[in-house]
Order: sequence, then C-alpha cells, then structure tokens
Amino acid sequence: MRIKILFVIDALEFGGGERCFAQIINGLPPEQYEIFLASAGNDQLYDAIKNAQMHKIPLDFSSKYNPFLLTKVTNVIKEENIDIVNGQGARAEFYARIASGRTGTPKYISTIATPKEGYDVDFLKKRLYRFLDRFSEKYVDRFIVVSDALKDLMIHQRRISAEKVVKIYNGIEINHYDPDKLKSQRLQIRNEFILNDDVILIGAIGRLVWQKGFTYFLRCIPDIIKHIAQTRFVIVGDGEMREYLQNVSKKLGIENYLFFTGQRSDIMDILAATDIIVIPSLQEGFPMITLEAMAMKKPIIATRINGITEQISDSVEGILVDPRNASALTIAIKRLVENPELAASLGEAARKRVIKDFSVEKMISETKSVYESLCRN
Repeated sequence: MRIKILFVIDALEFGGGERCFAQIINGLPPEQYEIFLASAGNDQLYDAIKNAQMHKIPLDFSSKYNPFLLTKVTNVIKEENIDIVNGQGARAEFYARIASGRTGTPKYISTIATPKEGYDVDFLKKRLYRFLDRFSEKYVDRFIVVSDALKDLMIHQRRISAEKVVKIYNGIEINHYDPDKLKSQRLQIRNEFILNDDVILIGAIGRLVWQKGFTYFLRCIPDIIKHIAQTRFVIVGDGEMREYLQNVSKKLGIENYLFFTGQRSDIMDILAATDIIVIPSLQEGFPMITLEAMAMKKPIIATRINGITEQISDSVEGILVDPRNASALTIAIKRLVENPELAASLGEAARKRVIKDFSVEKMISETKSVYESLCRN
C-alpha cells in the first residue's frame, strides 16, 4: 500500500522552497508514494515536477484570510486518506497545520528554510506570522530544517523538542552541472553580453531584495574597474529593489560596466559564462545558488553568515568576508582576479564538497527516512 503525501506550499513564485519540493516529488518512487500537491498554479513548479501521477490541487494562498482554504485542505486530507502532510511557507502552513490538526489522522512535517523572524515584512505582520506559527506548532510532528543554525534556533529559541527537529541539507542534481560540457553555453552568454573571452565576468545571482546585500556588491565595483579594466559585472534576478539598484549603479557611474538581466531560467549557462561568483547576502537559510556555483567549479566570494558558513569553509571552498563590507568584497575580488591559480583551486575544492555533502540524492534519501519513520510510528 502506497504512502499518501500531501505537499502544501504557497508557490506564489518559484524559489528555493518550491525547487526543493519538486526535487523530493521527483525522487519519491511512484510505486511507494502517491503524491498530492496543494499550491498556486505555478507553471515553473509544475514544469519542474516530472511525476506524471501527481495530483494537482490549485489553491491561492495569497489572501490574508480565506476559510475556504482551510475547508479545502481539510477535505483533501479526509477524502484521500492522507498519511503525511508536508508544508512550507507561512500562509500555506497555517492552513495546512490547522487542517491536519482538525482531522487528527496524518502526520505533519514542517519544512523550514527561513525562520519567520527573517521574513521581509513589516514589524506587525512579522509578529502576526510568529503568533500564528507558535499557535500551530503543536500540530507538527517533525520540523525539517536546512541548516545547523536553524536547528539551534528551533531548539534553543523556540523551545522545540530536539527529537522533533531534523536537519537535512538542500541538494542539487550534481550530474546536471558539468562545467567542462558547457563551453558553447559560455560562449553564447558572453556573446549576448558582447564580451571577449579575456574579459573577467563577475556575477551575483538572486532575488533583488535587501537580504541579498546587492548594494554592497555595487559599491565595490568602482574601485575594481579603476584598477582592473578588463572586468565586467552581472546581476541576475528580479525583485522589489531592482529600480533602486539601477539608480545606485548610475550614481556610482558603473552602469556601462554592469548588466541587469532580470529573471533568467538559464542559470547554469549564466554560471558557465562567469569567472567569479559573489554572494553578498545579509541573511540566508541555505542558498541554492552557492551549491550551483560550487558544482560549476566557480571561485566564490560570500559573506560569513549562518547557512553559508555550512556550505563554504574560508579559503578552502571559497573566500568568506564580513557582511555589509564593500571594502572586503573589493579586496577578495582583486585577490582572485590577480591569482587565477587560487581561484581554480577553490573551484575544484568546491565541487568536491558539493558532491560529498550536498547531492539531491542524499537529500531525498534523508527525507524519505523521516517519512518512513513517521509512518512506522
């Protein structure tokens, strides 16, 4: 008899959480698991899921309060005899946890990539999310967190029992990332940007929000182009800060050296075209872009913050600098540009680390263990 799992996630955009759920759904054997997905009808998410037997349950979690959502999720759990509910995201989880608690039958797993304390919302809304989170925590049987830092937060700050908190690192499809087979893609992207191969392209990739720290990346550019003329820069992604960042680039006089690409689906090709990746984040859970850059053997400069420090050891798989420090970014970038042997060795070590610790196969195996353990109990 197959285990029935209902995944519940906002999916108002396609981010790391949606990608992680897609990876898990793809990795669960259809003969052992029957999958249901309650989410917004996000085409990117649906396209990423290869399980043709999955049952789609389109639900719009964007409204602040909608009793229909609670009724709908409750009915799905009852009518389909769901064994496990796995939720992620503040709004979706509120409805899913309450629905699971009302039925009293399935086990509930909460996947947490970013704590409510780190949400990019105003103070009152953050307080509300935290209140609802505390209220509904009693319905959760297991919390899956993506880093040791988050595990410590759950246990020591939220007072969750340690036996209920499981750390499972995010993973990527390492075999898809082969830098030696992407030379044509590198050439294609650099032709798009009208760049010769001797130009050093330095990239930053992510949502254009304050947590990503792109302002500090921009501030380091004037000094770099002053001393190293053959450098260009690219910011890949979109978000509420795009116009602000573009205005900052104009004030700094670097707009002719910098590309804003907007949202792109060809991140692997973009990585192939870059020579150095900068991750200037101020706050993270466990960023996927780090793992992707590591798999592509890219020399990485990142900030020394929770999450990233579990992916990269300073001067081993990359260079770590303090957050909010444009001068430190400048020094690190110059160091890698002027020392290509160091850059290459960091990239090699990064790929070895991601193969060892951050494969999607390992993530799926550990997640399956949690599912099966709960079902046995």
